[in-house]
Parts: sequence; structure tokens; C-alpha cells
Amino acid sequence: MSNATVNGIEVHYREAGEGFPVVLIHGYTGNSRNWALTVPALRESFRTISMDLRGHGQSAKPTRPEDYSLALMADDVHGLLEQLDVGECYLAGHSMGGGVAMRLILAHPGLFRALVLVDTSASPQDLSRTEMRADLLKIAKEQGLEAAFEAQLRVDPAAYEIRSNPQAAQVWREQFLMTSLEAYLYCAAAMAERESLLEELRSVAVPTLIVCGEMDAPFTEPSRLMHEAIPGSELAIIAGAGHSPQFETPAEFNRVLVGFLSKVREASAV
Repeated sequence: MSNATVNGIEVHYREAGEGFPVVLIHGYTGNSRNWALTVPALRESFRTISMDLRGHGQSAKPTRPEDYSLALMADDVHGLLEQLDVGECYLAGHSMGGGVAMRLILAHPGLFRALVLVDTSASPQDLSRTEMRADLLKIAKEQGLEAAFEAQLRVDPAAYEIRSNPQAAQVWREQFLMTSLEAYLYCAAAMAERESLLEELRSVAVPTLIVCGEMDAPFTEPSRLMHEAIPGSELAIIAGAGHSPQFETPAEFNRVLVGFLSKVREASAV
């Protein structure tokens, strides 16, 4: 575990394993620990790099709304990769981290040799999720993040599988509460106000895997739309998983992920 200064703030990151680099970007209210069950499956063959996005985990927690755009978070990741002298790599992003990953590959297409998008969307979410998020943001402002977490666990359809898995719920709770209130509020606004990238994704020219949990209804259609937009992409639906298959159904998620990255690596060696 290490720290680096990028874009004027200190960010926390983790590295493990050796080999071709795989960059892992966590989602909203998560941190690099989101990949704790993924890294062991990758580190035998790959070098994994995961960081806490600004406002999350052990990274710095700025306080202004403009500090939390998805483009700025993508710049943070790129800055870290430059400091680590990473010339080419594979890229994976979960949920909000998928939005960061999309912006990264569109801004720096020559850096990435494969893309993995996990339970994410290229467009703003539908009105029902926006209304739910508004209620949760109000709770966070008035009662704090712990109250917001308990409310989200009760009402968010994306938490379906986590609600039935006490261990996963506890992990999520611990990571959620390492997020600053400002990040919780302003990242939500950034995601709601973002522009659609579906048309831009048609230019992605690297092997791409799109993963979605079977029970993650809000992201099933967005996953299909990204699959249709990205030429030659693969779509994997993870049985029994909700919004976070990497720690809800890690064995199956790892099988799909490692299989895809291994296939890409073998093809590039030919």
C-alpha cells in the first residue's frame, strides 16, 4: 500500500503481482478494497494496480463540488499511471469506476489494451434511480452517512444480493463509511449530470468485456447497450450476482475475468 501526489492531492493505491498491468477502478462509495477477492486471482499472472478515488478510502477528500467530476477522477488515474511508469495496461472499472474507465480509454486510447466494464452505464440512470438517490442524499445531509447506508441497503434494488449476504453487507458498510460526505454528495451529482458516451464508445478498438450481475436489473439494459455500441465486445451475465459480482460471487467473476484477460494476452503474443 502506497501514496502518491497527483493533480495536487494525495491518493492511496495498492499494487500486487507481476506481469502485464491490470488497472482496477472501484465504484461510488467503494475503494481499492473492492478488489480484495479479485487481486489474488490475478496476481499470479498480472501486476494489479488499484487506487482509492478522491474522496474515497484513504485518498484525500476535497470539499468542493468541482473536485468530483468523472473526468477529473480519470485524470487522477492517468496521473498515477504516469508516476508508476505504466506504458500499456488492461483497464477494469466497476459502477462509477466504469464511467471513469470509459473516459480514460476515450481520452488515452493508446494506453489501454483491453477494457472491462462491470455493472456500469454509459448514460445517466433512469428517473426512478435519480429520485431514490435524491432521498438518500437528503438523509446523508440531515442524518449522516451511516443513516444513508442503512437506507440504501433497504431500498436500492442494486443491493438485492448484498442484503441477503451479511458478510458482503459488512464489507460494503465499512467501505461506504470511508467515503467523505462531500464525495457522496458531489459524485452523485456528477453521475446524474454526465453526458451519454454510447456513441463515443463505438470508437473503442480494444477487446472489451462487459459484465453484469444477473440480479442487477437497473444495469442490465445499460450493459446490453454498451455491448451493442462497442465493436466485438463480449457480454457476461453473472448468475446469482447483484451489483457487485466481484465480492458477491467472486469465484465466477474471477473465472470470467481471468479467462478474458488471459485470452487477450495470448492473442497479443501471437
